[in-house]
Amino acid sequence: MTVVKNICCIGAGYVGGPTCAVIAYKCPDIKVTIVDVNPGRIAAWNSDKLPIYEPGLEEVVLACRGKNLFFSTDVDGAIQEADLIFVSVNTPTKKSGMGAGMAADLAYVESATRRIAEVAKSSKIVVEKSTVPCRTAQSMRTILEANSTPEIHFDILSNPEFLAEGTAIRDLLSPDRVLIGALQTETGIEAQNALVDVYTHWVPRERVITTNLWSSELSKLAANAMLAQRISSVNALSAICEATGADVDEVAYACGRDSRLGAKFLKASVGFGGSCFQKDILNLVYLSQQLNLPEVADYWHQVVIMNEYQKKRFVRNIISTLFNTITNKKIAVLGFAFKKDTGDTRESAAITLIKDFMQENARVAIYDPKVEREQIYMDLAEPGVVDTQKEVEKKVQICSSAYEAAEGADAVVIVTEWDEFRDDQLDYTKIYAGMNKPAFLFDGRLIVDAPKLRQLGFKVSVIGKNELAGTA
Repeated sequence: MTVVKNICCIGAGYVGGPTCAVIAYKCPDIKVTIVDVNPGRIAAWNSDKLPIYEPGLEEVVLACRGKNLFFSTDVDGAIQEADLIFVSVNTPTKKSGMGAGMAADLAYVESATRRIAEVAKSSKIVVEKSTVPCRTAQSMRTILEANSTPEIHFDILSNPEFLAEGTAIRDLLSPDRVLIGALQTETGIEAQNALVDVYTHWVPRERVITTNLWSSELSKLAANAMLAQRISSVNALSAICEATGADVDEVAYACGRDSRLGAKFLKASVGFGGSCFQKDILNLVYLSQQLNLPEVADYWHQVVIMNEYQKKRFVRNIISTLFNTITNKKIAVLGFAFKKDTGDTRESAAITLIKDFMQENARVAIYDPKVEREQIYMDLAEPGVVDTQKEVEKKVQICSSAYEAAEGADAVVIVTEWDEFRDDQLDYTKIYAGMNKPAFLFDGRLIVDAPKLRQLGFKVSVIGKNELAGTA
């Protein structure tokens, strides 16, 4: 029976960092070393200002760092010491070549696997933690087996993460389920049980699901695709609501009371973002195409198409409401992260909206409580929109408060649902006083009391609600 006493995690990002910090926190008898080739990132993990903002993360890291939790750039040393290795590297969508725009780029996964094969001096359990397309474990296994010897054996497991940013620590401390997939061989099942024993330090055994390798890989993509599908479904309904006078919040509430559906992920918005939903659906689309299942591919692709449509529809509404032009008008954008309680901006709806505003020659003022100024400029200065960061800086002002952003603005656009933007937290009377009149407010997250703000003088537009509904 294999007992895990030493864990190495390759990749100190949004998944590897919090996951392995919580393992160290809950398993004081296990040494956990998180390694990364980026010295700046490792320095940040060893500093007072962690590279990731996540509620509760700092407390967990500070409780274990230097005791049984270590952050290092010595990748080879950590691999050699470890009994079990998490591969938690980035798997971005390919930008060029075969499958560009859909398939996951597995270059980092492959290079990490090759590194393990090259430097391991004893048998290892290798766990794919990155979000990967189905059957990635097969290619990892091929590389590892080609480098195994009678003395060195590699077992491969799939242990996908189901974290939601903003609640990642809570999700890790009390998960709905932990999924561990293994090859159904004697050594595969033994390796699976070794990882089960790590998690059952704090997770009830009935919440730890063991499956075959391929089911585990596909379950991650399936879960994210289904969650994103619910968001696109309610967003599609929001367009019908605006056209008919129905209220999308009321429709979603009525649907959510059906116990077969449940209320979660039925909140209409300007569109979903984040590193997983779009990437995982596009992975599923590409997988379906590769398996010669074009109807299945088209079905899932429509979820992404609807998400893009929702963002474009929101921009069109803003432009038409502002008398069909936003040239030289000041637009205050509240929020840049893809959702509240995180500093992550990957695939954020704000990026699409602001790029559209810039192409319409608007002046944009942005405020987000957690996203760094440099990150905003980097996201907006991507190739193909404007040539350089200097161009972006001419059109975009980054502010230190919502009040500064709204001063002299023609419109306020709420893009991230930070609690501080709610009308019981932010002084909208003060915001209104500083704006050009008529003062327009566009709520892309359904977080403000529109009738209350209309009484203050705002012209309010809310996704999925027709302001004339109920007055006829």
